[in-house]
Amino acid sequence: EKGITRAVLKSKSPSCGQTHIYNGTFSKVLKKGCGVTAALLTYYGIKVEEEVCFEREPI
Repeated sequence: EKGITRAVLKSKSPSCGQTHIYNGTFSKVLKKGCGVTAALLTYYGIKVEEEVCFEREPI
């Protein structure tokens, strides 16, 4: 409806992670997987990218 085609989400978040997410035990353990929001957006054809893709290298 709004024409959204891309979303930038927080990496490693259980909701927003795209390739790895925290396992939910608050022990800083990562597991392979896609967060709920990232999966839903991808399902509806919205390209998801993590914010780390946009971090700049130090000058």
